[in-house]
Amino acid sequence: MLVTLPQLAAFLAAAMLITVTPGPDNLMVLSQGISRGRSQGMAFGLGCALGCLNHTLLAALGVSALIAASPLAFAALKIAGGAYLVYLGWGAIRSSGASFDANAQASGPQGSLAATFRRGLIANAINPKVVLFFLAFLPQFVNPAQGPVGLQTAILGALFTLQGALIFGALGYFSGHVGQWLAKSRKASQWLDRIAGAVFIGLGLRLILAR
Repeated sequence: MLVTLPQLAAFLAAAMLITVTPGPDNLMVLSQGISRGRSQGMAFGLGCALGCLNHTLLAALGVSALIAASPLAFAALKIAGGAYLVYLGWGAIRSSGASFDANAQASGPQGSLAATFRRGLIANAINPKVVLFFLAFLPQFVNPAQGPVGLQTAILGALFTLQGALIFGALGYFSGHVGQWLAKSRKASQWLDRIAGAVFIGLGLRLILAR
């Protein structure tokens, strides 16, 4: 089997935890939903999620090319990617918790849902930090012995995009309630950051030490 069920389950659990942790993308989705309505929040969130397909393509092509061209280069990518995940994890653990001002209104006219979708898509697709994250995160759950690495990476990236679309869509829909919770529950937000940070560090060390 190209991708096993335990492999998918582990990946999906990590992906969902990372997606629900308060960060720039989901805070932007909440801001859109609170200031412009549920439909706008959901449209922006769907755009953000589908922007991950661009990073999936880059990761699938880049990792496959490195494996084919140079095992040494792939090893260097693993070490660099692992160090980057540890860095992200340490930053999350040290975070004081994401804050969200529910009274911060987005400027400008509401605009069409298509325009809001495009803004979310572009905001995510051109973010170089997300490119680096996908290059470090997706290979963790790829097993070269099971088949083409590029295809496995593409499947995992598509799954990440799907769960992201569902979670961001829910955030857009329930934006008012979630925004109020984040505005009041800094402690809960801080613990989400710490849990996600521990996951990042664990994955980073696993990637660095993997043979």
